[in-house]
Amino acid sequence: MKLENIIPWGRSKKEYMQMFNLTKEDVTGKRILGCGDGPSSFNTEVDYDDGQVVSIDPLYAYSKKEIMQRIDEVAEDVMAQVKANADKFVWKNIPDLESLEHMRIEAMMEFLMDYEDGLEEGRYIAAELPNLPFEDGSFDLALSSHLLFLYSDHLDEAFHKAAIEEMLRVADEVRIFPLLTLENEPSPHVEPVMKHLESKGYSVTIEKSGYEFQKGGDKMMRIVRN
Repeated sequence: MKLENIIPWGRSKKEYMQMFNLTKEDVTGKRILGCGDGPSSFNTEVDYDDGQVVSIDPLYAYSKKEIMQRIDEVAEDVMAQVKANADKFVWKNIPDLESLEHMRIEAMMEFLMDYEDGLEEGRYIAAELPNLPFEDGSFDLALSSHLLFLYSDHLDEAFHKAAIEEMLRVADEVRIFPLLTLENEPSPHVEPVMKHLESKGYSVTIEKSGYEFQKGGDKMMRIVRN
């Protein structure tokens, strides 16, 4: 994937904790894989707390300088789009546009400060779904934030099935948030994906999340082995 096609936009550990209903025990006592984490500070912040997170993203094929430049290129436009569509968001977890911009920039700066060390330590790996460079059962928990289901117009049903099965190959449990598309509509892939996974013997539930920014985007999918 070319850098000019990537829109880097990072979220914080606090947001991950809320989105995925994570507990302190989840992040300090489990091996976690973040799929499509981008310039999130989740990995960074958990590492500071002696957790175990590995993040994969095609963004990590690029240098710190290149990522910083790309963030500078897109940040103003992303914020302008949010402002133009402010009525599609819930200003509760994030109270206003100024707070949103501050949170995003702070998370991405934390990521960038950690990025080179994280690359050396193997915490940031340039890879993408549905092909993960890990052995079976390498993780306790795999997370997908703002990738699967959100981009339903770009990623078809077959991709979702393959991606989630690959996450389940390397992790005992998978959580995905949100279940809406970019247009704030329920993803058409949710129901067929659930039926497919249940037919494979997995337990699939839709759970209320502690986070809502997109209107109606307050649910996550949890998949575990029976």
